[in-house]
Amino acid sequence: MAEDTDDRLALGKQRGSHGRQQDEGVLVIRTIAMPADTNPAGDIFGGWLMSQMDLAAGNMAARVAQGRAATVSVEAMQFLQPVKVGDEVTLYAALTHVGRTSIRVHVDVWARPRQSQNGKKVTEAEFVFVALDENGAPRPVFDDG
Repeated sequence: MAEDTDDRLALGKQRGSHGRQQDEGVLVIRTIAMPADTNPAGDIFGGWLMSQMDLAAGNMAARVAQGRAATVSVEAMQFLQPVKVGDEVTLYAALTHVGRTSIRVHVDVWARPRQSQNGKKVTEAEFVFVALDENGAPRPVFDDG
């Protein structure tokens, strides 16, 4: 069973990679935090960051599933540093597990102030997806045949 799990993870990583692998994972999204994305304190709203993370993880999950995949849970989310308006925000996704119908993706987010060369990790989380068929029902990530 462990060998089967390792094989699914290896095949999933092959599908999820697009040649821009970093130590933190595959670079999936790079964007600029804008004034419209702020909370009442003037920092970037955590919900905006979470939506960017879901987009990044969902992109990876769809590549691995080679089709539709839906977010079923977000685990272990931590906000480590605030993100400021104008920061360049970079999201890395790393495939950590592929089950029969499920896909687990770890997302790290780094922010770099506009006038700086030094970025900092600002948040991370684990996202779990389920591969879906055309009717919205769970389906195997890989063909069983």
